[in-house]
Amino acid sequence: MAFSDKIPDVAATFRSLLPEPDRPGRVLATVERIEASQAADPLLGPLRRAVHTLPPDLRDILHGKPLGHPAHPVLVQLPMGSWTSAAVLDMLPGKGKRRAAGLLIALGVATAAPAALTGWTDWADLRKPQMRVGLVHALANSGALALYTTSLWKRLRGRRMAGRAYGLAGLTLVSVGGALGGHLAYRQASGANHAEQVAALADTEWHAIAMLSDLPVGRAVRAEVGDITVMVVREASGTVRVLADRCSHMAGPLSEGELENGCVRCPWHGSTFRLDDGWNVQGPATAPQPVFETRVIDGRVEARFPEHARKNG
Repeated sequence: MAFSDKIPDVAATFRSLLPEPDRPGRVLATVERIEASQAADPLLGPLRRAVHTLPPDLRDILHGKPLGHPAHPVLVQLPMGSWTSAAVLDMLPGKGKRRAAGLLIALGVATAAPAALTGWTDWADLRKPQMRVGLVHALANSGALALYTTSLWKRLRGRRMAGRAYGLAGLTLVSVGGALGGHLAYRQASGANHAEQVAALADTEWHAIAMLSDLPVGRAVRAEVGDITVMVVREASGTVRVLADRCSHMAGPLSEGELENGCVRCPWHGSTFRLDDGWNVQGPATAPQPVFETRVIDGRVEARFPEHARKNG
């Protein structure tokens, strides 16, 4: 059979992986089944508790709080880049290139552990459907690490062909893990700033939200500022604080959280924000919470989003 006769079969196989107008493709359908499967649910709680034994300050660093966004996507570039580069060198002739490929695989193995640690830290503060996909993502990457470790061992013993075979298998498996990571980030929005849209959607007009006398002292209530749901707190001093209600971490309702020492703690995963400026004092949130300006006119509380913080375009 001529090569041209095989092209339609390849094209048909590729098309079967893509979504049709009325249903998801095979890849997406498989991942959605992982989201819905409860088979591994008994493991989720113990694994989450194990991660939470790490000190909170260390978890904040691993989450990426100093960066303002998750650290895991940054760190995974090291093993992924090293292993992909090694695969390219493995296809080229020359003893020097084989030695360089081995060094790149060793670099990938060495940097995989910190990348995995940041991933597990993020994973422990996700919703259950995300945790299910994340667990398979972690298993795929762990399998890839085992294959690359074996590849390195084979290379060190002079078994170059076996080392290349294990490396290729590892690259295949880590690519599957990477695809699942993309699903987590872009389809399931894990690690995304869930309060980012506030700056784009809010206007800068003053909106009446409540009468000051109707607001309880020291207790959060929910209100609306235009199209944005907000959390409102009347402090003992009479100052009224207004923050976007949906937590930047996973959109938890801050108005149902605990107030303490001028901060609000999200009821879902414990992210803590200052009431006066929205700063994320403690993670897992890596982004601060949008804050609204307030004023009181004739006993009526009004709020607006600050002009300098608004994002449009």
